[in-house]
Amino acid sequence: MTTINLTTKIKASKQIVFDASRNISVHMQSASKTNEKAIAGVTSGLINLNETVTWRGKHFGFYLTHKSRIPVMNFYDYFVDEMEEGKFKSFRHEHFFEEENGITTMKDTLQYETPFGIFGELFDILFLEKHLTNFLLERNKVLKEVSEQSI
Repeated sequence: MTTINLTTKIKASKQIVFDASRNISVHMQSASKTNEKAIAGVTSGLINLNETVTWRGKHFGFYLTHKSRIPVMNFYDYFVDEMEEGKFKSFRHEHFFEEENGITTMKDTLQYETPFGIFGELFDILFLEKHLTNFLLERNKVLKEVSEQSI
């Protein structure tokens, strides 16, 4: 299992950052390089507890789909998106939010497993972990811009 941990500081309330983090349109904006679109489930607005979204985007030259559910949501502190259908063996993204003096610290913990045994592990080491880290860094950059413009 691979774990990616990121921390982003944002000059906005945690409510603004929390809502931007679960906004389907903001996600599509941040994933424009992979042409990611919401094609089923919640396809616009804010995703909520027990709702699903199915994404379709181009990664490594292939269009892939990924269906996630929100199994846990504690307003405005924490939520989880977890893969229900997709190419990973497992995929769980935890989102944490803490606010102090008008600055929200957003922490991402992404844990995933690749299929295909040693071949999946090798692909992860050579390409996937870096790809997913960069994907999340771009997402967090857009979340920061959107959230800081909202105040």
